[in-house]
Amino acid sequence: MNSDDVKKLLNDIKDNKLSIEEGTEMLKDLPFTDLGFAMIDNHRELRVGYPEVIYCAGKTIEQIKGIVAIMLTKNCNILGTRATKRMYKAVLEICPKAEYNELGRTITIKNREVIKTDSYIGIVTAGTSDMFVSEEAAVTAELFGNRVERVMDVGVAGIHRLFDKLEIIRGAKVVIVIAGMEGALASVVGGLVDKPVIAVPTSVGYGASFGGLSALLCMLNSCASGVSVVNIDNGFGAAYLAGMINKL
Repeated sequence: MNSDDVKKLLNDIKDNKLSIEEGTEMLKDLPFTDLGFAMIDNHRELRVGYPEVIYCAGKTIEQIKGIVAIMLTKNCNILGTRATKRMYKAVLEICPKAEYNELGRTITIKNREVIKTDSYIGIVTAGTSDMFVSEEAAVTAELFGNRVERVMDVGVAGIHRLFDKLEIIRGAKVVIVIAGMEGALASVVGGLVDKPVIAVPTSVGYGASFGGLSALLCMLNSCASGVSVVNIDNGFGAAYLAGMINKL
């Protein structure tokens, strides 16, 4: 339930379209729904503007189906991250309109129209191997009502490719830069644009990258001003923050 839903409910009670008892019944599980294994935060969209997102990794298929079933009754858009194809097929059993992005490992269910912003988020990816993170970010940003422009495979090993896309990148309101290996792309982009840059280190790289730790430390030590960093492979977190900035 979002703020518009609450206003409609209160107006319906005021106009005698709903009784106080009916309104109370609709609000009784507004704070959360306790499933025993999960406490679904029904109040989150009203509180922060976006509904709760399902982090699917570590959950059983039955737990995910149970959470989705409750969220479907709230008529909100639903996002599941780090989902497998088996999880998606299980969700399809209770919601045939669910969609799966295999590269980004996301499940999305659109119960409400998504109205996109005029301004856009630029998502810049160093290499094709980093696209599992960039797609998680893109799907998240788009479902939350942001226009997205993808710029792929423009890492520093062939930096002329980046310069060819600078007009697109500079036109964004906020830029997400996703890179593995040594993570240098975030600093390069940060030194070329006048927009906030959200850097996402990925776990892509050979042994000394330490599963993304090398890229994380490089990005944290960036000499470019205006660069902030989220956790390794956290495309969702970067897109959530970018969406908040994009809508300011």
